[in-house]
Amino acid sequence: MKTVLITGCSSGFGLDTAQYFLDRDWHVIATMRTPREDVLPRSGRLRVLALDVTDADSIRRAVEAAGPIDVLVNNAGIGMLGALEGTTMDMARAVFEANTFGTMAMIQAVLPQFRQRKAGVIINVTSSVTLKSLPLLSVYTASKAAVNAFTESLALELEQFNVRVKLVLPGRAPETSFGENARSRIQIPEAYAELAQNIFAAWGEPSDVTRSIDVAEAVWRAATDPSAPMRIAAGADAVALIGS
Repeated sequence: MKTVLITGCSSGFGLDTAQYFLDRDWHVIATMRTPREDVLPRSGRLRVLALDVTDADSIRRAVEAAGPIDVLVNNAGIGMLGALEGTTMDMARAVFEANTFGTMAMIQAVLPQFRQRKAGVIINVTSSVTLKSLPLLSVYTASKAAVNAFTESLALELEQFNVRVKLVLPGRAPETSFGENARSRIQIPEAYAELAQNIFAAWGEPSDVTRSIDVAEAVWRAATDPSAPMRIAAGADAVALIGS
């Protein structure tokens, strides 16, 4: 029976991915900054651990508590919507700390055990905005595009140790709380207000979107199918972008 460690499991993609693996008889280590035992059903195959991917000590404690794992899913991250002109460098750094450097730090922490066993899978969840540029998402997109490039290079480093590295690229997911959680990081100067209004109006129009289950299925494929491609789209909108 294999074990997966998933970051960012308090809601959305991470929560549904944890449930998906539990339903398929895996041991699941669900991590979140503030652990909540009520978001997933009780199971002898489930452990909920505290983890802040921007804190080195928190990463060390979580990885030590987790013990040997077979799959690492880097899902934790933060959103940000805003024009670059109105974004402080402190805010930009915070986005990169969570989305980019947090991913790197988690991988560094588990690599020794994967390398020694010559087995393991690393799955980094990024975004379809790296496939099609959108306005007011420049900093967020940069943080995720960096993970894409990092992942593809890392995969070449780790081939010799039989460690697979994959990307899952979700599309826009209005059913999750991701957008709501990003509200405190909206940075839109007055000069960009009209652009923002037009974008919000477009998002309100009917269109293909991504559901959390789409992401869970894509992560499962990345974890269990050695023939899966490096980049796996999750959600109808993301699939359309990769197809194009």
